[in-house]
Amino acid sequence: MQLSHVAVACGSEENADRFYADLLGLKKAEPKRLPVAIGRALFGIERELTIINYLGDSARVEVFICPAAPKTVEHTCLAVDDLGEFVRRCEELGIETIRLPKGDTIITFVRDRDGNLFEIKEK
Repeated sequence: MQLSHVAVACGSEENADRFYADLLGLKKAEPKRLPVAIGRALFGIERELTIINYLGDSARVEVFICPAAPKTVEHTCLAVDDLGEFVRRCEELGIETIRLPKGDTIITFVRDRDGNLFEIKEK
């Protein structure tokens, strides 16, 4: 398993740029939109969100621009060798699994027993 990215919330794009680009020196990628349906299903947010990735040699921070800066978007993304086997093990252990269509793919999130959210991708 490897760490893919960490997701955080920022109140504005300016706040995110100042910290992640100006201070940490990460390269800013083109902003993307997260559709309302996915935001609702994963985070309980009833509006479209802007996501900006800030990239380094071995780090990626996924920043959700949320004027009210809800902490509900924060998650850690892990890359596993076999996504199907990981999902099977989650089901076997009673770990909450959320699978949603996003374009041509299915995104997978799991929540640990303390409510921490993890996005799971296959390497």
